Amino acid sequence: MRIGIGYDLHRMRDGIPLRIGAVAIPFPRGPEGHSDGDVLLHALADALLGAAGLGDIGDAFPDTDPKTAGMDSQRIVEDALRQVVDRGFEVENVDAIVHAEVPKIKPYRDAIRSSIAGLLGVDVERVGLKAKTGEGIGEVGRGEAIAAEVAVLLTETLRGKAT
Repeated sequence: MRIGIGYDLHRMRDGIPLRIGAVAIPFPRGPEGHSDGDVLLHALADALLGAAGLGDIGDAFPDTDPKTAGMDSQRIVEDALRQVVDRGFEVENVDAIVHAEVPKIKPYRDAIRSSIAGLLGVDVERVGLKAKTGEGIGEVGRGEAIAAEVAVLLTETLRGKAT
């Protein structure tokens, strides 16, 4: 078994679409970023890559590359998952936290869990999602930023054991 941890934080700006876990959330502000700024998917990709000892998303999708500007973060997760599977691992479970003062995540929790489960090809019961506010403290608490933390457990597949 392998455990990976991912984290991401983005500044919030007016007029930018908000997507969390590939789910569009109606809100007047969204994360400023080189790609689409989906903090949850960025943290998920980092957790996947870290668990398999494969670096981080900055290696494959640098924020200095014009080709990755505005990229859909689902592509980043798909690429990370492909690398994990090629290395002989599969996703056992995911546990995630989204840190946001606003908007409230709870109304979208089931949709986000389903989206992540679909991206990873696992049952939705294998995806945990919690939301926390900053209680008015720090950049998250003031609504200036949104962040996500993800833990992933990978297990070695039979194919991985044979190689």
